[in-house]
Amino acid sequence: MINYIIYKHLNAASSTQPINWVTFIHGAGGSSSIWYRQIKAFRAHYNVLIVDLRGHGGSKTIIDEHRGKYNFKIVTQDVLDVLDFLEISKSHFVGISLGTIIIRQLADMRPNMVSSMILGGAILKLNLQAQLLMTFGNTFKYICPYILLYQILAFTIMPRKNHRNSRLKFVNEARKMCQKEFIRWFGLTLEVNGLLVTFKETIKIPTYYIMGDEDYMFLPYVKKVAENADKNADEHIKLTIVEKCGHVVNIDQAKIFNNLSLSFLKTLIL
Repeated sequence: MINYIIYKHLNAASSTQPINWVTFIHGAGGSSSIWYRQIKAFRAHYNVLIVDLRGHGGSKTIIDEHRGKYNFKIVTQDVLDVLDFLEISKSHFVGISLGTIIIRQLADMRPNMVSSMILGGAILKLNLQAQLLMTFGNTFKYICPYILLYQILAFTIMPRKNHRNSRLKFVNEARKMCQKEFIRWFGLTLEVNGLLVTFKETIKIPTYYIMGDEDYMFLPYVKKVAENADKNADEHIKLTIVEKCGHVVNIDQAKIFNNLSLSFLKTLIL
């Protein structure tokens, strides 16, 4: 089973009412540690579950029959195994970057388990530039040192000076991966566009996109999805664009991300 960390609600011991869960899913190359600016804010209201995806953080020694090749169903099942083990039947989910695809895969596999989705730096489609970047990476992933490839990717996606903290955090976490694990995860990028078109968009799960205005690679398509939702009076989709912010919203603008997320979750209870 992949590594997980639980942060119980601060008043869990004295509460007489059931406390809802929020599960956090990091992106490729990250780990549970990228949520360090969210834990305190969220556990004041919820039980918090944070996982390390296979090959990342505390899960880098996970070995099973899928060791040769990964797909999104396999890595999503890892998360479901933790939820089932902990007997968590329903949770809100918060994801960043590639973690947003895993959450959408989970919603496709177990829609009744997902109370809501908060998707930061969401990836809904790879544009031409992103496809070229991923093709370049997959071409040279067996030749170049993986950390060099990751640094190129990180700088391309998060190029500005104010993205530096996010960029360094992900690169430093990626250094803890091994070359073989990086190759397996990078291989997932080849199936992203094909996978995204198969998701059941008709599932009416409250979905909140939080995007940086400088997330030039992924923001345009998210805006298009939100505009279509507005045209169709689809109230289960909401988008907020955060100013002076790049791809990794929860680090670049942590306080704003927390306030927006918690306000959104509060509206679901009212």
